Amino acid sequence: MAWYSVPFLFCLPFMASIFYIFLAFSMISSSNAQGLPSPGYSPSSRVSSVTFNQGFRTLWGLQHQILDQGSLTIWLDKSSGSGFKSLQPYQSGYFGAAMKLQPGYTAGVITSFYLSNSEDHPGNHDEIDIEFLGTTPDKPYTLQTNVYIRGSGDGNIIGREQKIHLWFDPTQDYHNYAILWTSTEIIFFADDVPIRRYQRKSEATFPTRPMWVYGSIWDASSWATENGRYKADYSYQPFVGRYRNFKLGGCTANGPGSCRPPSASPSGSGSLSQQQVMAMNWVQRNYLVYDYCHDPKRDHTQTPEC
Repeated sequence: MAWYSVPFLFCLPFMASIFYIFLAFSMISSSNAQGLPSPGYSPSSRVSSVTFNQGFRTLWGLQHQILDQGSLTIWLDKSSGSGFKSLQPYQSGYFGAAMKLQPGYTAGVITSFYLSNSEDHPGNHDEIDIEFLGTTPDKPYTLQTNVYIRGSGDGNIIGREQKIHLWFDPTQDYHNYAILWTSTEIIFFADDVPIRRYQRKSEATFPTRPMWVYGSIWDASSWATENGRYKADYSYQPFVGRYRNFKLGGCTANGPGSCRPPSASPSGSGSLSQQQVMAMNWVQRNYLVYDYCHDPKRDHTQTPEC
């Protein structure tokens, strides 16, 4: 055996280890690089769009809103933010809007689209949220989904937050975001891709009272960006949120009992198809950054659904 072959043989186990580490990393990277599996169905295509005036009204910050050719622009500056509200409350349904977010420094700023009955039940309300948490220029936006059931406004709200990063840049163009709320589950969508499903496991952990549809932009510096580490900096004002392509495919609170919300899947059964579940699992596997059920700091006796 040649002298130079001995150290080579000793190196073989090390080289094999490096190879398998590289292979595992490549497989993970490849899984992400392969891209989003098609959900195979577009719930938004089954719900007609409405104009802002057909479905909504200004709630606050009138001087911080512009409606132009079907697009609503709202903004936050040091004097005020802005918000809007649906003309009717709903018992269930599909609710969505195309949104475009502001690039650059937006720390501390929340741009939202959500359901709530806080005005009807102050201190004891329900809520289903899509919230974009503002960020610093070197980091992506975080999309936070949340569900409150009979929450209070005195600091005792029990949130059920999930946070994801997106597989696209939400500042470059409009993207569609939606909430499907039925009697058995809540499904959150981004561009018709289900990103989260919250199922009804008990009366106590699921919202059942009628809610209104809202959108708003406001200063949440105390918690929005990295738990309040970065605040809203008004040298970057105004902070702008843009909305269009509104969808209100719902059963109104005073509507007939026979009303049924749109289906999440092509089967019409309401449940997600296997293809939709695969797409949702891909998002959760690659882009989920926080899940309240897996937070060791949370008191999970308050969230038995976990």
